Amino acid sequence: MTERTPPENETKGKSTRRQNWVSWGVTVILVAMLVSVLYWQPILAQELAERNGNRNAVEFSPVEDPSTEALASMPYFEVEQDDPYLVRVPETRTIAPTRPRSEPVEYEVLSGDAVFSIAQKFNISPETLLWSNYAVLRDDPHLLSIGQVLRIPPTNGILYEWKDGDTLEVVARNFKASVDDILNWSGNKLDFANPEIDAGELVMIPGGQREFQQWVVPTYAVGRSGTASLPGGCEIGGSILYGGGWFTWPADNRYLSGNDFWSGHLAIDIAAATGAPIYAADSGVVVFSGWNGSGYGNVVMIDHMNGYHTLYAHLSSTNVSCGSSVVQGNIVGRAGSTGNSTGPHLHFEVRYLGGFLNPWTVLP
Repeated sequence: MTERTPPENETKGKSTRRQNWVSWGVTVILVAMLVSVLYWQPILAQELAERNGNRNAVEFSPVEDPSTEALASMPYFEVEQDDPYLVRVPETRTIAPTRPRSEPVEYEVLSGDAVFSIAQKFNISPETLLWSNYAVLRDDPHLLSIGQVLRIPPTNGILYEWKDGDTLEVVARNFKASVDDILNWSGNKLDFANPEIDAGELVMIPGGQREFQQWVVPTYAVGRSGTASLPGGCEIGGSILYGGGWFTWPADNRYLSGNDFWSGHLAIDIAAATGAPIYAADSGVVVFSGWNGSGYGNVVMIDHMNGYHTLYAHLSSTNVSCGSSVVQGNIVGRAGSTGNSTGPHLHFEVRYLGGFLNPWTVLP
């Protein structure tokens, strides 16, 4: 008897059907597991949250009104802050830019300005401001007046107007500067290989400096003849008072309004309103009282008869006369803004043996 062998096509068909059934079965099982997870996960999560008392658990519930905004309770964090901290306040009236400048800018002088205060606004030295505006100020800070337009250099040094015949080597030597510093300053925009500069161009000389002329009232003193040594002189009347060598503040305010003491301004400008009383800083003899034509306005100078002199300038009026003696604390005048001044203040000088002292070194 001969055995019958199934055809090859029939064998393959059974195998394919078996694989299809297995595949469908696996798919059904996976879908059932996914549905079970999706169904039971929120229920188990809610039960677990209630069991553990977790107030931050989110309760899953159907949204009845689609327009209602779903809200979730957020955890509360309480932070104890005992350490001090800084608050940055924006500066809305900035004059100088916060980024470094490479080119000069112009500035119009306003009421109350001084060479020192303008220099502070632009982070440069007062000498730099004075040197770079010789055509306007002539090395005299008292020539500053409202409405003047000043050139503000981008850095300390001298902003120099190039002249015919100038060379980098000569200019650098005259202003005690370096040729390389001039060439490397980006605002000068010079070609290293061929640095040509036309007459009239402004060139920044970083670190440059020069001597400048001092504009000051001469020091007058009581002479042996009994007269003050000013032009024409004045008789010294009555007994002569001597200073004690220690000083009191000549104004009620003890802060500045304008220039501090620096090489171009050998005094301090004390804040004082027009008409405010100005006091003798020490006892002595008045050797000048009146108008000064070099920018100081109404001036009082006192010889303290011990090597010291004090000077009070820009007064609106004077209360003492030349040759009279004053006691420390006497009113010698009233504050003002006479002469070359952009606002009321007291220009106060202290001199010793003809030289200028920083008033901060002798005032209490």
